[in-house]
Parts: sequence; structure tokens; C-alpha cells
Amino acid sequence: LGARGAPVRRAVTTAAVPRRRLGWLLLAVAVTTVLAAAPGAGVRATFGAHTTADEPHYLLTALSLWEDGDLDVADELADERYRPFHEIRLSDQAAPAADGRRVAPHDPLLPLLLAAPMGLGGWVAAKLALALLAGALAAATVWLAVRRFDVRPGVATVTVGLLAASVPLAPYGTQVYPEVPAALATVLAVAAATGPARPRTAVGLVLAVTALPWLAVKYVPVAATVAVIGLWRWWRAGARPLVLAAVAGFLLSGLAYVVGHLAWYGGLTVYAAGDFFQEHGGQLTVVGTAPDYLGRARRLVGLLVDDEFGVAAWQPAWLLLAPAIGAILRRADARAALLAPLVAGWLTATFLALTMQGWWFPGRQIVVVLPLAAVAIADLAQRSRPWLATTVAAGAVGVVSYAFLVVEGLRGQLRWVIDFATTANPWYRVVRHVLPDYLDVTWRTWALQTVWIVVLAGAAVAAWRSTQTGRSVSGAGSS
Repeated sequence: LGARGAPVRRAVTTAAVPRRRLGWLLLAVAVTTVLAAAPGAGVRATFGAHTTADEPHYLLTALSLWEDGDLDVADELADERYRPFHEIRLSDQAAPAADGRRVAPHDPLLPLLLAAPMGLGGWVAAKLALALLAGALAAATVWLAVRRFDVRPGVATVTVGLLAASVPLAPYGTQVYPEVPAALATVLAVAAATGPARPRTAVGLVLAVTALPWLAVKYVPVAATVAVIGLWRWWRAGARPLVLAAVAGFLLSGLAYVVGHLAWYGGLTVYAAGDFFQEHGGQLTVVGTAPDYLGRARRLVGLLVDDEFGVAAWQPAWLLLAPAIGAILRRADARAALLAPLVAGWLTATFLALTMQGWWFPGRQIVVVLPLAAVAIADLAQRSRPWLATTVAAGAVGVVSYAFLVVEGLRGQLRWVIDFATTANPWYRVVRHVLPDYLDVTWRTWALQTVWIVVLAGAAVAAWRSTQTGRSVSGAGSS
């Protein structure tokens, strides 16, 4: 499609994009995303709860921070403060300390972000606060695409808007997990890493990278990758003192992380405070008690095309990530800055995550890097009119699919976690028959997986061959 279609006008340079026009586009995509995500707050997680799994524990910790100024949820558990958002009895996750404290085995930055909304407006306000962060994420992603990777503003806004208003970014805009805040931190970190060698840019990189492990330790590979990219770029640009200062900042933040976790959780990670991990071999059992890494390799494609937990089943525009990667490999400026953290996040979800098909909504483990995938897809969309039309058409299907889920959820016909696949959405009812089922592995699963690997690899190679050498990062000289 990209090779034969009529070419779309090449991306304008950063300097030529009027700041006011871009500002209105950012506002539009932010508002649209918030309006798409917010209704999801009314969809139940399970039959007996508005929130489930880790969500209630994040909310209880936020409430404890607001009311008591600490992470100890022992009194909140004893008083059953979770009943408004988890009607059935909540299972403990925190192992009791010698002094009776109970600290949930989850990093504290998300509860800290939600403390005020939770304290002032309860669980609904906390969910709506996450929807606002989802809007900020969409706006930041458009800014990154335009200012750092020369994507046309209109194309970036439409592409990111469609992806942000669909699965999985929109559902996680109201589910109480660190995924959306972490994705926002990743986008801001990449924006800083690809920015000019200036003190404020270095401060932004240190703060954004530092935020990721404080949201969850699983984001460390992504954080480290972006940090190395930024430091390497500035070192090659001759800003050696700035690099040394940033390294000092990272060392200080790392020290604070270690000291804080030892004091609050009793170990280098939050899992030291979890009862399950204490009973089953320690903190490293978070990746599994007997992990089969070869078997987990199926997730490399399964995260995209699994018939329930693959994001393309719900938003087919994510399939364009394969040709988008092929195309962007031609751009020396973007290969590292955009694809390296994307690959780091994808490999983490593939080999380190306990499971792909967990007690959560599809796509949870890759939300942190999907905005970078959205930038790559937007770059692909501007290369020709057929690519743009394909992106818009596929994206629209995904938005309708998400609308089905929300409407059915608000009507009580399905819930986010336990029966989302029962949706009456005709697109999903048809497309799932051509997607592999990794929960019921048969010869058909492997046959479909092989077909999809061939199709995706072929699309990537075709896009790579049809793409000319790309442009440089226009944002290298802007703030």
C-alpha cells in the first residue's frame, strides 16, 4: 500500500508548525481521550466489585496516604474501607510486619498521585483522575510525534486520537493500575532524551526516568533504555558536563529508591512485603516459580494477535506496528530513540511478566510503550494516502469495538476482567476465528501463529523496502 499509493505531503518541519495550532490539536486529542476513557469508570471489574486484583490495594494505599500520611493499610483493611469499590471481602496481599503494619506490595507513586482524588472524592474521583492522565498522555504523544519525529500534526492527532480512544489505552484510563502514568512518563522521557542538550531537558529526563520504577519495578528495563539513549546522544553532542550531572541525578534517585524500599517494604522491591512472595520463595518469584522462557516466546506475537488478550483483536490498527517498524528502521534518528524502549517494554512483557492472560483486561503489560508504537504508526500513516486511509479505517473499527465494550459494560452485560470476550461486537465475533488461542493450544493455534508471523514479517519487510532514508529528528534543536 505504502509503495504504490499517491504520496501524502511530507511532514512539515518543527519550526513551521504554528504553536497555537499545535496547542489546539493537543487540547482536542486530550479532551477526546478523556471523554472516551471516563465512561469506563462505570463498568464493573467483576460481578462482586467495581475494582479487582491489585486495584483495591492501590486505592486503600492512596486513602492511607491521604488520611494517615503513611503506606500502612492495616487499619483500612480492618475497617473494611474497601467496601464501596469492592463489595465482597478483600483478600490480603500484604504480609503482616512484626509491629503489625501491613504495606501492600505495590510501588507508592500511583497511590501518591491518587491520594487527593481518593481522599476528596472516593474511588470514582480516583478513576476520573486517571482518565485525565490518559488525556495528558494522548496530548504528550502527539507532541512527541510532531516535535521530535516530524509527523504532520493532523496525521499525528488523528492516529493517536483513534488509538488513545480504544483498547487498551482507553480502558486503562480508568482502571487503577500504573500503566497510563507509566506510559506518560515514558513519552516524557523519550521527549527529553531526543531533545537538546540543556539543563532543563536533563532534569526532565532524570525525573521522567526516575518516576518509572517508583510506579512499578517492571518498568526498569524501559527506564534504563531511555536513559542510556539520552546520555549517549548528549555525550556525542559534546555535552559531557551535562551527562555527568544527569548520571549523578540517576545515582541519587537510585539510592533513594533502595533506601526507601528497604525501609518501607523490607527489600529491594515491593514484593518483599507480599505474603505470596514470602511463602513461595521470595521476591524473584514475581516472574514465576518455574518460568518456561522458551514457552513464553509465543507472546512475542501473542501480545498482538491472541484471540482474547492480543490488542489487535480489539483495535486492528495495532497490526500496523509491523510495517511501521519496518519503515522506521530506515530512519537512523528513530531506530534507537523510538524502537529501543518499545522493544525493551515488549521483551519485558514477553519474558518477565508472570503471564499474558492474567486477571486483567487485555494489553496491560505493554501499555507502557504503546504510545511509542502509536508514534511509529503515525509516521507510517503520513507516508502515503493508502497507509493513512488504512490507519483511519482500522482505527475507527477499534473505536467502535471499545464503544461496544463500554455500552455493554454500563448495561451490566459484561465486566472488564471476567467476561469481556462475550461482547456482541460483530467485528470481534468474526476476527477472533482467525486469531490463535493461546489458552487452548492445539495444532490450529500453531498454524495460525505461523500465518500471522509470516504476514507481519512480510509487511515489515515490504515497508522497509519501499521506504526511502528518513529525516533527522527536528526536535534536536527545540525545547
